[in-house]
Amino acid sequence: MRHTAESASPREFTARLGDRGLFPHLRPLVYLNHAGISAPSQPVRLAVIAYLDEYAKLGSAAYPRWHAQRLRLRDRLGRLVGATGADIGFVQSTTAGLTAIALCFPWRQGDRIVLFTGEFPANVTPWLRAAELFRLEPVFLPLDGFRTADGDGLARLEEELRRGVRLVATSAVQFQTGLRMPLAEMGALCRAHGAELCVDAVQACGAVPVDVGAAQIDYLACGSHKWLMSLEGAGFVYIRPERLAALRPSVAGWLSHENPVSFLLEGPDRLRYDRPIRQRADFVEGGNVNAGGFAALEASLDLIDQIGVAQIHAHANAFNDALEPALVERGFASLRSPDPARRSAMLSLLPPPGIDVILLRAALDDLGITCATPDGALRFSPHWPNAIDETEQVIYSVDEALRRLRG
Repeated sequence: MRHTAESASPREFTARLGDRGLFPHLRPLVYLNHAGISAPSQPVRLAVIAYLDEYAKLGSAAYPRWHAQRLRLRDRLGRLVGATGADIGFVQSTTAGLTAIALCFPWRQGDRIVLFTGEFPANVTPWLRAAELFRLEPVFLPLDGFRTADGDGLARLEEELRRGVRLVATSAVQFQTGLRMPLAEMGALCRAHGAELCVDAVQACGAVPVDVGAAQIDYLACGSHKWLMSLEGAGFVYIRPERLAALRPSVAGWLSHENPVSFLLEGPDRLRYDRPIRQRADFVEGGNVNAGGFAALEASLDLIDQIGVAQIHAHANAFNDALEPALVERGFASLRSPDPARRSAMLSLLPPPGIDVILLRAALDDLGITCATPDGALRFSPHWPNAIDETEQVIYSVDEALRRLRG
C-alpha cells in the first residue's frame, strides 16, 4: 500500500524554507548531513515510482517520454550553473565527470596541474592518474590562505601560474571546512596566465550560487545526492563550448557518435562505426544513463527552484549563525570562515579538548542528530527543510552528548 501522499504529482508539492513536511519518512529529529547524502523528499520518491511504473507498464515504449524528460533537465541544469543545456553532459557522479575531463584533456608531457591539499579525493585521484598516464607534474598548494579575502591564497596561486600551469582543479566548496573558494578571482587569474579552471561543484550546487560564466570556469562536475537533494548515481558535467574542439574523446562510447541510434530506427544498412564523435558536452554519455536517477533529479530541482539557491544559501547561514556561537561557547573551535563571502552552507568545528569526535558523532546520532565527521571535524550541513529553531535541539543534544562522554 502506498503512502497517502503518493497520490499526488511531484509538481503539486510546495517547498518552504524551514519546513520538512515533504520528508514524512525521515526519522532523525534533526537531519544535518546534506553535505554527505540528502534524504529523498516525497516528490523525489514519486518521480522514481512514476518512472518505474511507466517502464513496468510499457517497456521500451516508455523510453521517448523519459528521453524528453532528460532533455528538459539538461536545460535546467545549464541554467542552474549559468550555462545552456548544450553545455551539459550526464555522468554517473562527480568522480566520473572529473575523470572524463582528466582523460580527455589535451595534455602535453610536462604540463603542470595545480591541486590543493585538503581536497576531497574525488578531485585529486583523477588528476594524479592523468599525471601518471601523460607524464604531468602535479603541484599542491595549501588552502589556509583562502580562508579570508586578505589571505595569501590567491597570491600563491598566481605565483604558480606565472611558472606555467595548464590546469587548476579546485572544489567550489571544501568538504571538511565548508570554505567557499573565490572562483571568480581564481578564474580571472587562470585566464590571465593561460591556464584552464576545473571545478568540483558537488558541495555547492543547490545551496551555493554557481555561475560558470562569471567565474570563467572551463569545466565543472557535480553529483546530485548532496545539496541537489536527489539520488546517488546521477550527475553532470559542464564544458565551456570553446574547449570542446581540443578535447580528445577518450571516454567515448557508442552513444557518443553523431546519430548513434539511426541503425536501430531507420532500416537496413545504417550500421557504421565511422560516425564522428559529437563536439558537445554530451559526448561523455557513452552508454545508457541512470534514467531513474535523472527523473529524481528533476523532481528535486523543482523544489530548489521554487525557493532559489541564493535564498537557500542565506537560510543555511542563518541556521549556522544561530548554532556556531553556542558551540564555540562550549569549547568547540569553528572552522567556518569569518568572511561571509567565503561561507558555504556548512558549519564545521573541532571538538573540545579531550573529546573524541567519532564518539561524539555517535552520541549525537543516538540522540537523533545526524551530522558527519570529515577528517576529524564535526560537520553540520543544513538545507532548506531545516528550521532555524532546530538549533535549540542540536544544542541540547550536544550538551547531553558531552555529558555522556565526560562521564
